Amino acid sequence: MTGPTRVAVIGAGAAGLAATKALIDAGVDVVTYEKGDRPGGLWARDNSSGLSPAYVSLHLNTSKGRTEFADYPMPADWPDYPSADHVAGYLADYATAFALTPHIRFSTGVTSVEREGDGDSERGAEPAGAGWIVGADDGSSERYDAVVVANGHNWDPRWPSPAYLGTFTGTTMHAHDYRTAEVFRDKRVLVVGMGNSAMDITVDASYVSRGPVLLSSRHGVHIVPKYIFGRPSDKMNGILSVLPWRARQTIAQTLLRLAVGSPEDYGLPAPAGGLFQNHPTISDTIMHRLTHGEVVARPGIARFDGDRVEFTDGSTETVDVIVWATGYRVNIPFLTSAWLGEDAEELPLYQRVFHLQDPSLSFIGLIQSTGAALPVLEVQAKLVAAHLSGGYALPGAEDQQKAVARHLAYSAARWGGDRRPRMRIDFDGYVAALPKEIAAGRERLRRGAKPFSIAHEGVTA
Repeated sequence: MTGPTRVAVIGAGAAGLAATKALIDAGVDVVTYEKGDRPGGLWARDNSSGLSPAYVSLHLNTSKGRTEFADYPMPADWPDYPSADHVAGYLADYATAFALTPHIRFSTGVTSVEREGDGDSERGAEPAGAGWIVGADDGSSERYDAVVVANGHNWDPRWPSPAYLGTFTGTTMHAHDYRTAEVFRDKRVLVVGMGNSAMDITVDASYVSRGPVLLSSRHGVHIVPKYIFGRPSDKMNGILSVLPWRARQTIAQTLLRLAVGSPEDYGLPAPAGGLFQNHPTISDTIMHRLTHGEVVARPGIARFDGDRVEFTDGSTETVDVIVWATGYRVNIPFLTSAWLGEDAEELPLYQRVFHLQDPSLSFIGLIQSTGAALPVLEVQAKLVAAHLSGGYALPGAEDQQKAVARHLAYSAARWGGDRRPRMRIDFDGYVAALPKEIAAGRERLRRGAKPFSIAHEGVTA
């Protein structure tokens, strides 16, 4: 019996919700698996999945006008930079407004995703009726025509590797486990890292710690305030987006220096690259705490000796708590290396969405954006939905490979070959390009390219 294409979406965070909505809009039968007990994914603080890194003081680093879904604007009376709890509520409201919740299986984690008949035929040949078998931690196993991976990649903490010399006898924690500053009260605190979470945690700790908080990093970053000349700073990126990125970089760096100076003016290390090459850190408050002596910059760590930390400049400090704000690993535990390769960060995807060996396996949110995430997830979801509903045709395999190679070369030149180049995208350029790609896919259909199509015999609801 033939029916609509049946798709499993893995994750009900922002990426999974966008995918679920787009697929429903396209007439596709969707089941969305969510390990936690509510929608919102990593934004839903303290949900039952245990994966959310959200802390009490967390706010958006991109303004609401540049962050909201186009299909569901954030409330006009919200501040420019809403809190994480606001965003979690927004995503829950999004799920309700578009009737997504009946499609979501909460408290159901995915344990395996396997291609039906894998090993019996050449991968990518898509034998008639072949689908995907999705196994869950409740013991269920179901068949789908396609799978959309939307499990996020800011939940598996990355710890320093290799470990530093010596032994630290104080308390250590990763930024993922931070919730409130009370854990730092009357403690001597060292935060390692220069990203957004590092700055937030450093500032929070500086109000309750014993002595100034030490902020350690081997490499510097550009620190951009949330407002420049009275406007949300990311709006400047939108205004400049019509220019080549090198021109944008020159203008934006000049404006940044005029507005706040350079990181070195505040005792921080010089940025390792230009603005728009490395992801900038967004913070209004870290400069304030540095200039008031409540935060003190330190270079990288050389070694530990009990509760003493020696830095690369030879200085030492006594520390009670170290916070490793050292980022996250990309982890897709339900897919094998046959689909991911040796490192999921290096997975080549057409348009950062479609698996090159089998486009019935797609990914939403496996990106590092120069801007907000939600608009990117939304356009990716619409591309996937167009494909799986038969309204978009992919280019040929050779053209896909060439496009992926061009993107890698561009990314490595702009961001560096050691900075997740495959995952990197330019926010404004990418969000503008994907609707054009959907239109190009419709044109390929008109010219005779084959749309996505799988026989549905044997599919059970």
